[in-house]
Amino acid sequence: MTKQAGTLTDQNSTKARWLLLIGVILVGANLRVPITSVGALITFIREDLGISNASAGMITTLPLIAFALLSPFAPRIANKIGMEWTIALSLVLLITGMIVRSIAGIGYLFTGTIFVGLAIAIGNVLIPGIIKMSFPLKIGIMTGVYAVFMNIFGALGSGLSVPISSVGNMGWQGALNIWGIITIIALLIWLPQLRKHPDESPKANVEKDKKTNLWRSSIAWSVTLFMGGQSLAFYTLITWMPDILRTVGYNAGGAGWMVFLMQVALIPTTFVIPVIAEKMSNQIGLAVGTAVLFIIGFTGLMSGSMALVPVWAILLGIAGGSGFSLSMMFFTIRTKDGKEAAELSGMAQSFGYLLAAVGPVLVGVLHDRSNGWIMPLIFLIIISVVILAAGIVSGKEGTISDQSNKQISKEWIEEV
Repeated sequence: MTKQAGTLTDQNSTKARWLLLIGVILVGANLRVPITSVGALITFIREDLGISNASAGMITTLPLIAFALLSPFAPRIANKIGMEWTIALSLVLLITGMIVRSIAGIGYLFTGTIFVGLAIAIGNVLIPGIIKMSFPLKIGIMTGVYAVFMNIFGALGSGLSVPISSVGNMGWQGALNIWGIITIIALLIWLPQLRKHPDESPKANVEKDKKTNLWRSSIAWSVTLFMGGQSLAFYTLITWMPDILRTVGYNAGGAGWMVFLMQVALIPTTFVIPVIAEKMSNQIGLAVGTAVLFIIGFTGLMSGSMALVPVWAILLGIAGGSGFSLSMMFFTIRTKDGKEAAELSGMAQSFGYLLAAVGPVLVGVLHDRSNGWIMPLIFLIIISVVILAAGIVSGKEGTISDQSNKQISKEWIEEV
């Protein structure tokens, strides 16, 4: 009886871990596609609703603002009701937002878009904490798998939404809603996680939380700057790279394929980098390599060589994938537990996505003021230097808890 009971327990444990693994993958799959799908359909939405280009632009900007506003509070919500319940409720909010934004009317469109942004912000912040708590010996692999599926489905949202909209009477509303099927499946797979009971209550962590002050940690601020810098670079490229390439001889179609090539180069990098990073005592080399690739890519675009654009696109894609994956890894390997990982994730992603929302606008202003792309690209090279400096500090061995009582003023400068 004892042996049989032990076997059943092992089987149940294995099944539970597989359900959690699939759940994490499916939640990750929902963290990009609701945004990339609407970006691909924005022309149809604008024409159907009769809205201006500025209003249409808000459809992609609102989620980034929602990321910035909610990210710091997601860990607090999770501390109250648990990470599992918070993620489940975020999936419900995501489904609601996707339905609401497809109802005719600009008010519904913007309201639903805000719901979508808030829901995704929760998943962005909490998944690194879930990985650290549930897969402590496989953080690199799990981070890589989650990031790969997130970016694959993000690319599918960009590529398939327009063809889907032309099938029958689907239209842009049907094309947006069809991605909700993945969200519903993710919610159903995630439901077994709601039976879990946290090993430690929020009250039991009060004393430990008081000892760790993220806002006084040079590591926390360096990770935040690294996350912010790579987010700004990536979202600015997604927004402006087609226009930059047209000035060197590419037509709209060719420029689009170069952006696609950049995103293809990003996908394998998001898996490989976390696996490598986990095995290293420090990640300074990876962080420096990421920044250098950004600098080479931006400098290459500034050179105006049409023939070498595919090379620059690939290098920038590798840099973007490496920057994102390293950011996710820093959330886990620079913290002592899942709750602290979620706190750092919230801090870094709040600032990071705020920069990501401001970056494309600022680059557009620089382009208008200078009547060219040299000044905007110089600005992006400066951002790459910030990524380099922040990456050196973020990549050093140690955790936030190791220096929780230190001031950041002189220490950050000295460590760089």
